[in-house]
Formats: sequence, structure tokens, C-alpha cells
Amino acid sequence: MSSELCSMRPLFGGAISTVFPQRFEDVSDIRQVPDHQEVFVDPSRDESLIFELLDFKTEVGDIGSASWFLNDLAREQDAEGFQLIEQSEVIEAPGLSYRNIPAVATTAIGEMAISKGRQGREAQNLVRVYVANLRLKGVDTDVLVTAYEPILINPLSESADAVGSGLAVPASQSGKMPMRDVIKQSLSTFKVNDWNLFGSSA
Repeated sequence: MSSELCSMRPLFGGAISTVFPQRFEDVSDIRQVPDHQEVFVDPSRDESLIFELLDFKTEVGDIGSASWFLNDLAREQDAEGFQLIEQSEVIEAPGLSYRNIPAVATTAIGEMAISKGRQGREAQNLVRVYVANLRLKGVDTDVLVTAYEPILINPLSESADAVGSGLAVPASQSGKMPMRDVIKQSLSTFKVNDWNLFGSSA
């Protein structure tokens, strides 16, 4: 078990908070990030954790919603060899209900080959992607939490410069918390501190 240092991290100006390892750096300190996203990376392991606020997708049912978003992500990133590994049932999230309108969550895990930034297919890395979808129905918002964990780094990928190519060293062997646990922890500690973040819906 990892004894990694974790802390409560403010998101979206403190309107939301959640707990995850301190090794993840805020990307907005380095480059511009869209207003509806918070992006954190651990450059030493080429792992990333992304929080997104999206308009509620009424056409997507609660059952398998995280899998739907994972598929959508694979399409957006022009991924190859996408495989859905597992998906959860719908879980109630009582601490996130608004005006007695319940919130629910689903999770999904997949694997896919994707390139970094503007790199082409010849530089694709094999990654495991964890997605959690928190459906805040009271404020018409789908929260997406996505964690990327490299499995195999392509020597042509820009990631190879930072972490080396070949099979990625499992987190447990490096004394780090595995991404599966990182996303679980951030989900279980996810808290809305200011519902005004969601504008007119709130």
C-alpha cells in the first residue's frame, strides 16, 4: 500500500475540492487550460488527472454513462485498439444531491493507443484510462474525472524523453498510489463547496 502524501486540493477557485496525491502538479501554472477543466500531471510518471464540467447529456442514460464518455474520449483522441475493460453499476452520491435532486456516479476503465499532442500515429502510447462520471442532475451538469496511466511508452513519443520508452514501471513498485486508487479517492472525497459555480442552474 502506498504511503503517498495526499492533500485536499481546491478546484475551480475553491468551489469544488477533492483529495489526491501531492505529486500531481497544476498544469495551469505552466499553460492555459480551458475554464471548464482542471488538469494535473505527474511528469515523472507521465500520468494525468483531469476534472471537467460539462452540460448534462440528457441523451445519455445513467447506466453505462462513464463508458459512453470513455468511448467519446477514444473517438476525440483518434485512439486505436480501444477496449472497454470494466464498468460499474450506477452508484448513488447522496453528498452531491442539490435541492433533493439525487446525484449518481458511474465508472469505467479502458485501454487505448493514443498520441501526445500533435504527434502522429507512429508515436502512439498504450494507456489505461479511468473515467468517473458524476451526474449532478440538480444543476444540469456532468462532471467527468479522467485519469491516464501509461502501460507502454513508444520510443518516438515525446513521453519517452521524460520517462523512458518501454513498459511503464507499475506505481506500486515506485511507492506511488496506483491511478485506480487515485481516481477512487478523488471520487469519494469530491465535494461541492459553492453551488453558484453552476450558474443559473443553481
